[in-house]
Amino acid sequence: MKRKKTVIMLIIIYLILAFPFKALEIIPGFTDVRPVNMLVPVFGIFFGIPGCLVFAFGNLFMDFVSDSIRWSSIAGLIANFVGPYFIYKYYNKISKKPFSLRKGREILTFLVISFIAAVLEAAIITPSVAIIYPEVDAKLFALTVVANTFIFPVLFGMPIIMLMHNELGFKIFKDREKDKQEVS
Repeated sequence: MKRKKTVIMLIIIYLILAFPFKALEIIPGFTDVRPVNMLVPVFGIFFGIPGCLVFAFGNLFMDFVSDSIRWSSIAGLIANFVGPYFIYKYYNKISKKPFSLRKGREILTFLVISFIAAVLEAAIITPSVAIIYPEVDAKLFALTVVANTFIFPVLFGMPIIMLMHNELGFKIFKDREKDKQEVS
């Protein structure tokens, strides 16, 4: 029951941040300014796969309600899962150090991981847009995806993560799962 409430809360947060900015299009019908992308690392780090799924399907839902659903939205669905999933996977499975963003090296690691996630998303979405819609400037599209998926997580997502982790006591997804197993 708690997981359902968490997913509902994540959906509401996603939609509150996504709706107001959907009108700020860069390439009409294809890409826009997306401050909601600040949630990519937040959803991946603190909410794991449920957060990744909410982010992916939230993006697809926004494509639908804004009348910008296209065949390339399938690639968008995949990419918007892969971005937060990559960050989740790094901090929960690959990194052997406890999660923190207090030191310069940890912040640099976060920047690198966020940039890789942004490039992954662009690498997934851009080919489908370029193939299906050759009239769209693929370079501008890819740069927009990378910018949206890197700049917002760094400028806004990182401070949110620091606040949630350091001040509000949120644990990364792996730690919460481990705590549940120890209680059982």
